[in-house]
Amino acid sequence: MSENTPAEVPATALGPMRTLAVRITDGLRAQLDVLAQLNDRTVTEEIRLALESWVESSKTDPKVLERAETVRAEIEREAKTKQNAIEAIFGSGAPSRPTRGRQASA
Repeated sequence: MSENTPAEVPATALGPMRTLAVRITDGLRAQLDVLAQLNDRTVTEEIRLALESWVESSKTDPKVLERAETVRAEIEREAKTKQNAIEAIFGSGAPSRPTRGRQASA
């Protein structure tokens, strides 16, 4: 892969582009401008490539992985608590959804 070829992006990251506004110092912006010119890319492309690289490296960062496991366990505990609450309210079956339209007369 040459320097001017964008890094391969996982399929999950592809899709519609969204705008992200970031405040940076004049000095950092000047460096980005020079790097973009040297690499024959736009500043936006340079920023996107840097972010993609950072995201990929974060996926193997031991501190990030440890925190991800902690967060996953918290999410699972919260989900179980909510499942238990629903079961306590409605019983072991899923709550029935009210039908739309006419109600049967009693």
